[in-house]
Amino acid sequence: MTGMLASVQSLEETIMALSAQVDIIDLKQPASGALGALDRDAIRRICDYCNGRRPVSATIGDLPVRPDPVFAAVKAMQETGVDYIKIGFFPGGDPEGTAHKLSVLTGRQPALIGVLFADTEPDFALIDLLKSSGFTGVMLDTMDKSKGSLTEVMRPETIGQFVGLARSRRLLCGLAGSLRLADIPELTALRPDYLGFRGALCVGSARTARLDPESTVRIREAVAAAAGRCAKARPVDFEAEFGGIRNVSGK
Repeated sequence: MTGMLASVQSLEETIMALSAQVDIIDLKQPASGALGALDRDAIRRICDYCNGRRPVSATIGDLPVRPDPVFAAVKAMQETGVDYIKIGFFPGGDPEGTAHKLSVLTGRQPALIGVLFADTEPDFALIDLLKSSGFTGVMLDTMDKSKGSLTEVMRPETIGQFVGLARSRRLLCGLAGSLRLADIPELTALRPDYLGFRGALCVGSARTARLDPESTVRIREAVAAAAGRCAKARPVDFEAEFGGIRNVSGK
């Protein structure tokens, strides 16, 4: 069933998210970009506090996709105690060289998650590259949050193709990108492993604002309810509904 990831930027927000019973605690600094990195000392304190009660993921920052700087950032993040490390595959750079260099770090904890960006015309062939390099999962997000939610920048059938590719490769699959309450039923019906939220959980829906406990509970309950309905429905037939599982561009 689809779970909920909540992005937090402090121990105080982590405590709120745990109280709301979210499924994954995601650590990032939203003021520093799409995948802005939180201070590693803060990450260590949060991991110590969580103490295995929920999986914890963290981003390495909006780094250029180059083997050496990304490898160094991932190595440093490995020492913090997180369960998952999220790595943005931004446009340009050397995604193949970067993924191959990171392959020596895969197959162990923490697991690596590759993030593609729906508003940058991502090449879904990267999913096979990440799988062959030993990544545990893939995530579809947005880079420019001013463009709207994931469902506004990418067609539903293309999002479905992304989920289908991830599922067929046995990769953990997440969807995020300025998601709103209204996006939950449509995206949950695709059966990703989790939906990720930040702005919808915050006071005034500004992703750099503080977490709002009531909004966090509301989103968590909506995800759980939608996932429960999907569990009772027929399985998604990606071949029939999305034209088959194939390597396609996100265009």
